[in-house]
Amino acid sequence: MATNGIHHITGIAGPARRNIAFYTQTLGLRLVKKTVNFDDPTTYHFYYGDRSGAPGTILTFFPWEHVAPGRAGIGSTQETAFRVPEASIGYWAHRLLEKGIEHGTPEKRFGQSVLTFKDPDGTSLALVGIPGIEGEPASWEAGEVPAEHAIRGFFGVTLLVPEAGPTGAILTDVLGFREIAREGSLVRYQTDASTGGTVDLREAGGFLPGRLGGGSIHHIAFRAADDAAEAAMVKKLAERHGIATTEQRDRNYFRSVYFREPGGVLFEIATDIPGFAIDESEEALGTALKLPSFLEPRRREIEPVLPALA
Repeated sequence: MATNGIHHITGIAGPARRNIAFYTQTLGLRLVKKTVNFDDPTTYHFYYGDRSGAPGTILTFFPWEHVAPGRAGIGSTQETAFRVPEASIGYWAHRLLEKGIEHGTPEKRFGQSVLTFKDPDGTSLALVGIPGIEGEPASWEAGEVPAEHAIRGFFGVTLLVPEAGPTGAILTDVLGFREIAREGSLVRYQTDASTGGTVDLREAGGFLPGRLGGGSIHHIAFRAADDAAEAAMVKKLAERHGIATTEQRDRNYFRSVYFREPGGVLFEIATDIPGFAIDESEEALGTALKLPSFLEPRRREIEPVLPALA
């Protein structure tokens, strides 16, 4: 099984309750994990994905109640895209209209049908119609979206960079992607992964730099099968590209290193192991507030300051 591709994507949101409602109800994803920002435990960290929280399906958010809006620009993620069956684009256009969600009209990119829209914080999202995936399991059969139309993990991301070459070199030499096509200012890179296997680079030289805030993406995490695979990527980054990463950080459900790629986007390399079922069963994922061991002694202090979710 291919282990290249996107592991997860992390964004910044506004009110926590609104964030949960949009991603679980409107989009029909599963709340896979409810924890806190390890560096700021007064803030939740939500993970949405498929039934088991498989790599390539996980979109995460830090929700800050009164966060200022972000700004798209150089060194930022322009769009996060999900996979849906090709025949479901019409269903989704109707659903977004019915829910009062800001959205565009279906368009073609690289020959594929794409429906763009925004979440309540202004995060730019898209649905990409993929032929032949009707038989794949829905991300979450218990959601509001009928299984035949449900999201099937990530398609990929579009990044705004000054020029594609330097970022493309990291994607191809270190992260297991290959360039497959060009269309206007877009350069497309893919892996063999069925989910999270596409990165589009939009060359946007001369644009203002992006600014983090509500509706922006904080970082993109790429997959490493295990610690050894991650260490090999870290070594390649240093020896071939002169890029140093952070030390490895234990995020409970994966182990990570971080670095800025040449275009300015914050990249993470995250291990597929140990996964989200290490502290609750698959059936119970996302139902309880889970804290890392170093924060567990502070549970009575942390829980009362977190925003109410019901």
